[in-house]
Amino acid sequence: MDILQTLSNMSGVFANVGTVVVGSLAGILFKKAIPKSLADKLMQGLGLCTLFIGVQGALKGQNTLILILSVVIGTIIGSVLRLDDGLSSLGTKIENKLSKGKEGTSSIAQGFVTSSLVFCVGAMTIVGSLNAGLYGDNTMLYTKALLDLVSSCVFASTLGFGVSLSALFVLVFQGALVLLAGVAAPLFAGDVLINEMTSAGSILIIGIGLNLIGVTKIKVMDMLPAMFIPIILCQFM
Repeated sequence: MDILQTLSNMSGVFANVGTVVVGSLAGILFKKAIPKSLADKLMQGLGLCTLFIGVQGALKGQNTLILILSVVIGTIIGSVLRLDDGLSSLGTKIENKLSKGKEGTSSIAQGFVTSSLVFCVGAMTIVGSLNAGLYGDNTMLYTKALLDLVSSCVFASTLGFGVSLSALFVLVFQGALVLLAGVAAPLFAGDVLINEMTSAGSILIIGIGLNLIGVTKIKVMDMLPAMFIPIILCQFM
């Protein structure tokens, strides 16, 4: 794959990064105008919507055993690598540098981790990135970019500056999916693997939704490898 073709396939990713930055900056500007009580209600509403999206995507899986094994194996890998602690630590370090350690050392970390996961583990991320890498079709990523423009604005109005930093995670994660699809195209033939990856990713979305409404404090980032385990399992099952 030549450089120009790669850049073309990545155009949807670049657009998504741009909308996350613009949307989150707009949300930060409006943050002070939103009362805390309303911000809390907005967060609960976003949590319920996130739960709905997660349930929708989780039902696309066709093999429950693959889903269970993916979550179990992926969680073990993520926990050993301490992915959640690593991402949270990165957000906290950025917070400390910006605030010089005075206050709010958890706000940027929370916004960074939560929004990074919301923007990157959904069905549109998986299918859109694979379509871009396999066929050069960025239509779904462009649509996702517009949706994330609104989502990032709302998230930033409640979670603050950390949401804008998730644009970097979007670039790395979605870009990696696009490149992976281009390099390993034969593995993604047909809809079965994509559906299983979507199902596993949507389970993580459900976890994020439960966290947003305050029911749980699941370290969803530690489960992130579960999205990729179906690539292996589907070759044998």
